[in-house]
Amino acid sequence: MKIGLLGLPLSGKTTFFNLLTGAGVATAAYAGERATHTGVAKVPDSRVDVLSDLFQPQKTTYARIDVVDIPGLSKGGAVEFSRELQDADALVLILRGFVNEAIGMAQPPQPVSDLQDILTELIISDLSTVERRLERLGKNAKAAKPAPGEREALAKAQQALENGQLVSSQEYTAEEKLALRNYGLYTEKPMLTVLNTSEEGLSTNNAPGQAELTVYTREHCMPLLVVCAPLEEEINQLPVEERAAFLEDLGVSESGVARLARAAYTHLDLISYFTVGSDEVRAWTISRGTTARQAAGKIHSDIERGFIRAEVVSYDDMVREQTMAKLREKGLLRLEGKDYIVKDGDIMSFRFNV
Repeated sequence: MKIGLLGLPLSGKTTFFNLLTGAGVATAAYAGERATHTGVAKVPDSRVDVLSDLFQPQKTTYARIDVVDIPGLSKGGAVEFSRELQDADALVLILRGFVNEAIGMAQPPQPVSDLQDILTELIISDLSTVERRLERLGKNAKAAKPAPGEREALAKAQQALENGQLVSSQEYTAEEKLALRNYGLYTEKPMLTVLNTSEEGLSTNNAPGQAELTVYTREHCMPLLVVCAPLEEEINQLPVEERAAFLEDLGVSESGVARLARAAYTHLDLISYFTVGSDEVRAWTISRGTTARQAAGKIHSDIERGFIRAEVVSYDDMVREQTMAKLREKGLLRLEGKDYIVKDGDIMSFRFNV
């Protein structure tokens, strides 16, 4: 999964990037920097920890989120966004929910207004892309032959954008959705919002502007997370066994990384399956509804192509019985065909022939 971080300057966007990835990129002192940063966030999953303790593998691999942090957006006009975001699976919009005179953020935060400004920039950028393609199709239809459903999809997208709405606000056929994918339109992507606030705002669950933002994001179907990125980044530097107590003092049960991952998985309808053994325990991210054969392709295309059967055990059965021998003895180890729909928490091994 790949996510892109967007926000206005000095919203704490790069601090949040550091929280997710541990990259340690310079932040406030370099507010004018125009570099794009990339990193990887490990998706916390207690099931991976349990399976790793059980199998004692040489390597433990968590699911990962590739994170792209682009420069802060400027108000007042469309911008050319980084191409790094065009293939992102989702966008995370970072909003200021704090006051900090030291970095020039002395005015009370207005997260709803900031969110609207970001969405406006995205809409303007998408409209420019759509209009250019429609103009090309109109001028030279033969040289710019449209894909099936492309004209219809672009017309719907244009109508939404001209009305100040997101591309995703329209209904599209499967053919039209496929045609739109070629453009990487920003407002077609799922979006999540993060209110970056102070320690007080996080612990009281009453950050400046949070109530209004909660209503706005709920009405627009955008999951909202509230974090204090600088503090959580500090907590991440502590020994693992001490972190939970500090988070509990703040009134949150999970780290910002875990909450973002859970929200993203839910919003994008993603699940995890696992492969286990003495060499590696690993989590794999797939879309809900993925077949066994398609899931095998996440590991290697040869396994998908030569798929024969999948050996499947549920996570709960594995934890209860502890060994494959007991699972076989009780008939809990199943053989499934290529059309089996993988369930969240399935532990799988694939038989294949190439």
